[in-house]
Amino acid sequence: MNHTPRQAASTKGLGRRTAIRYIILDAVSAMTAWALLFVFRKVGLEELRPPELQVVFADANFWRGIVIVPLGWLALYTIQGTYKNVLRKSRLKEFQQTLVASLIGVVVLFFALMLDDQVETYRGYYLSFLFLFVVHFGLTYLCRVIQTSNTVRKVHLRQIGFPTLLIGSHNKAYQTYLDLENQETYSGNIFVGYVTVNPGDSNSDRPTESDPASSESRLTAVIPCLGSVSSIKQLIEQHHIEEVIIAVEDNEQQQIQQILRTLDGCGDVIIKITPDARDIILGMVRVDSIFHSPLITINTRLMEEWQYSVKRLCDIVLSLLALVILSPVFLITAIIVKCTSPGPIFYTQERIGYQGRPFKMHKFRTMYTDAEACGPALSRDDDPRITPFGRFMRKVRLDEIPQFYNVLKGTMSIVGYRPERQFYIDQIIRRCPEYLLLQRIKPGITSWGQVKYGYASSVDEMCERLKYDLLYLENMSITTDIKILIYTVGIIFQGRGK
Repeated sequence: MNHTPRQAASTKGLGRRTAIRYIILDAVSAMTAWALLFVFRKVGLEELRPPELQVVFADANFWRGIVIVPLGWLALYTIQGTYKNVLRKSRLKEFQQTLVASLIGVVVLFFALMLDDQVETYRGYYLSFLFLFVVHFGLTYLCRVIQTSNTVRKVHLRQIGFPTLLIGSHNKAYQTYLDLENQETYSGNIFVGYVTVNPGDSNSDRPTESDPASSESRLTAVIPCLGSVSSIKQLIEQHHIEEVIIAVEDNEQQQIQQILRTLDGCGDVIIKITPDARDIILGMVRVDSIFHSPLITINTRLMEEWQYSVKRLCDIVLSLLALVILSPVFLITAIIVKCTSPGPIFYTQERIGYQGRPFKMHKFRTMYTDAEACGPALSRDDDPRITPFGRFMRKVRLDEIPQFYNVLKGTMSIVGYRPERQFYIDQIIRRCPEYLLLQRIKPGITSWGQVKYGYASSVDEMCERLKYDLLYLENMSITTDIKILIYTVGIIFQGRGK
């Protein structure tokens, strides 16, 4: 039987519109809570009568708060990751996140801004704190739970669905498909097709007269075979896949790690895997909902969502500060580069970054203009292609300053791993295929590999440095970034660059 993949539109547009509704409702809730707080303080604490409430609207702090306070709340929610994956929200998790954010936000408002110096007793502060917390949390969660419930209802009614790719072609894959399609509470998976783990399997997935009831034949009868795991990346992009479910047989378990490595570079695709019976018996399975089929969600995020937000915020702030504070150094360096050797001031080169995407990296030029006339070549300690001033710049990392512009653009981070050219990546992955794991994060101006090993002058040294970058990947956090920055500053002042 010939099949064409099911039509499953991407939910990104709907997700953006839903996120905007969340933002508007959160802003209105914050404004309302702020206004009610002012009324409460004037009526409940200062005992003004209703005709005198015009004092509230004459207070400049009231109007400042109407504008500024909601922006502060929205910033806090954004850092928390509230507006991501809005179509997959859980009402219980929504309650927990809103409760925590409300408590943090109210504490900041009262102990950082000190709303009103005229309250005569601490009792007034306590009552105001409690009032704002209860009202703000109540209004915010009420609006959110209505919006979330509406989305959940549409998912259950199959009005919203998520394009899903099934990995596996035998009994477990077929049973997983049936479980998800026939579950009482629909989870939103729209299967566009499946891929086989072993290339030879695709031929056995066609119905045959000798084995018409085989699980492979039955799976092919309901969803099309789109190829093998080698084509996963192309299929995800082509069909706008948002979720991948791995359902392989016991004799294919050893290939799961390779499948996960392949999926690492596929963006924000949600990855789930069917658990073994042994995992269930030992209590090793943790699922998002006990009412749906038991699938383990693979967490591909290396940090909590708020840490990603803080990391990006720090990148922007530190890059702006660096470009402003170092602008005199930037200008002087540019003049010296121009005066000491013929050629352009900046050197721009294509590197490979996050999720394998190419980008243009900028540096001050440290080599003569014809340095790679004979093809790509890594620099050495005694490299004659490096200009005298270029050698100094490399020692104190002056040549890296223009990369703060890359950080502002979002193609790099301050701390990550050093990006390479595709020419060298192809050589590295032949020896160390785990290098591709680094593309789960943005490359950086500095890295743990740079701190501990330094610049690499050969592919062998790149592979040696890789272990330090993988160590950073497994221990990635804001605290680790701060430590690496401290070590990097030490290297700069000691002139230990290469």
